Amino acid sequence: MPEPPEIRCNLKVYRLRRGWSQEELARKVHIKRQAVVDLEKGRYLPNTLLALRLAKVFDCAVEDLFMLWEEIEQELSLPDEGLPADTRLAVGRVRDRLVGLPLHASMPFTLRAADGLLSGPGRVRLQAPPQAREESLLLAGCDPALDLLDDHLRRVLPTARIRCVFASSGRALDLLAGGYIHAASSHFHNDGEVEANVEALRAATDGTALPCRVTAFAGLEEGLMTAKGNPLRLRSPEDLARPGVRFVNREPGAALRRLLDGHLAACGVPASMVEGYARAVGSHGEGACRVVCGAADAALGPRAAADAFGLDFIPLAVTRCDVIIPVDLEQHPVAAALLDLLHSGRLRRELAALPGYDSSVTGKVIAAPA
Repeated sequence: MPEPPEIRCNLKVYRLRRGWSQEELARKVHIKRQAVVDLEKGRYLPNTLLALRLAKVFDCAVEDLFMLWEEIEQELSLPDEGLPADTRLAVGRVRDRLVGLPLHASMPFTLRAADGLLSGPGRVRLQAPPQAREESLLLAGCDPALDLLDDHLRRVLPTARIRCVFASSGRALDLLAGGYIHAASSHFHNDGEVEANVEALRAATDGTALPCRVTAFAGLEEGLMTAKGNPLRLRSPEDLARPGVRFVNREPGAALRRLLDGHLAACGVPASMVEGYARAVGSHGEGACRVVCGAADAALGPRAAADAFGLDFIPLAVTRCDVIIPVDLEQHPVAAALLDLLHSGRLRRELAALPGYDSSVTGKVIAAPA
């Protein structure tokens, strides 16, 4: 039996947008502060007169403040076919279409509430209220520090969300080109004067078909993660070809895999000599777990991941992670807030406090359409 519909109250959303306290709102509509508290927590429904007063003070319709809402099915666009029913999705509106991205548990194991569950091909059973998906920005990338953005954003815009969906740099750019996300994060490694993230963006978006602004997020140190104490005394990618060394790679399209390929080529070591080169994991955390559990001797990842799992770290490169937003989406309220956030001193200080991170470049515009 379906759950009965419920009344969703958006009063807090509208109040916070105006910057009013509960006491201030109570005075404006001639009620007690406790009544505002009860309204916002759903413990009290207003009578017709109060609902009209609230709508008038916010210059909106009553239905904007109090809506009848229930789980409904709706059509949406998915980047992948063949996903099983009840796949957990992050849902948002990108341009003129509703899109969904699968949510995968990260390592160490954590779960985030889904916006909807896949109910059939191209259909989602929505679980989040409408304003949640309208005020969500979908960001794909694999830098662990990207999750900080949502927390920092909520301190200034409590109702907004940045939904960080894990994806390799190559996958993130493909999702951006396909119109499935609002922003992508990429950390390909520069070779000389060439901006690798900009070149990868051009390749993914067919030249200038999708004008984007590329803004630096942070510098980060990347390399090989090994067991504590580095018992095999690994020193460089060349050592991965030694007999008995078990390695787990990242998937094709991942920036770290390209970094490793460059090092192996420079050393003259064929990939076929590395045991486990074709065995790929989908995230830094999964690779670190393989090493912690003794299923692998080395995996690719950032220093921050090695530190989080208590592993040793062999640095290979310092790269720059960029946030890439199409110019036509910069007016999205959360996208505009994200660009402002990249200039925040609080964010920079926290990034600088993370192992292997450098925030001196945070907020720098790397490329923008003329």
